[in-house]
Amino acid sequence: MDAMKNELIFEVADLCFAYDQKIPALNQVSLTVAAGENLVILGANGCGKSTLLKILDGLYFPDRGSVLAFGNPLTEAAFLEDAFNFDFRRRVGLVFQDTDVQLFMPSVWDEVAFAPLQLGVGREEVKQRVESALAALQIEKLRDRPPHQLSSGEKRRVALASILSLSPDVWLLDEPTTGLDPRSQGWLVEFILNQRQAGKTLVTATHDLAVAEQIASRLLVFDEDHRVAASGDPAEILGDHVLLHRCNLSHFHVPAGG
Repeated sequence: MDAMKNELIFEVADLCFAYDQKIPALNQVSLTVAAGENLVILGANGCGKSTLLKILDGLYFPDRGSVLAFGNPLTEAAFLEDAFNFDFRRRVGLVFQDTDVQLFMPSVWDEVAFAPLQLGVGREEVKQRVESALAALQIEKLRDRPPHQLSSGEKRRVALASILSLSPDVWLLDEPTTGLDPRSQGWLVEFILNQRQAGKTLVTATHDLAVAEQIASRLLVFDEDHRVAASGDPAEILGDHVLLHRCNLSHFHVPAGG
């Protein structure tokens, strides 16, 4: 078990990325993600968190620098090889910030079944996985509903179920509490902690300090120059008010008349 925890899932070195080769999103970012940890990427909106997750998921590729996943280069050429592509997609799942981007099938059942079917899982096993995911997310009653007719919280559960049906080793979660009421947010935090307890690796992007405090085993902070400003123990980083203020994650309260 200890050897497994020491395994590096992702290794990112000097990563740079710009949209249309002119709008910077990531600037010389380096980091590692070890198996079994819950790394929380903390940063203000627009600092590059979502872009990094999409690169870790093989949806974008860096302009400069390198990314390794499970010891293999994460490149466009690698994804052209079916064996690599299928293995990676089985092991890594991304839940988008905007669930409307992720959900597109005519029913919840079809949505949760889509990914395992595409990856060649047998139909009987797919049925079992779908039923298990619907039960785990407590959305059995939504099975025949069109996803676009659901509430924000229900959509988030369906998006999670669509990844859970793959039983991935690695979860990438982009601002997972966006648009959720307090009860749904509490449920989602519990879901994330349960996945970590089950031995999964999680990389969560958020600007919510309270959520980060609850789920992180390690924190990595981005500044507004799209660089890594700090990485380490959550309690130490969340107690560094100067750092959080500099990265636009908190503000100093100035008393009236002060």
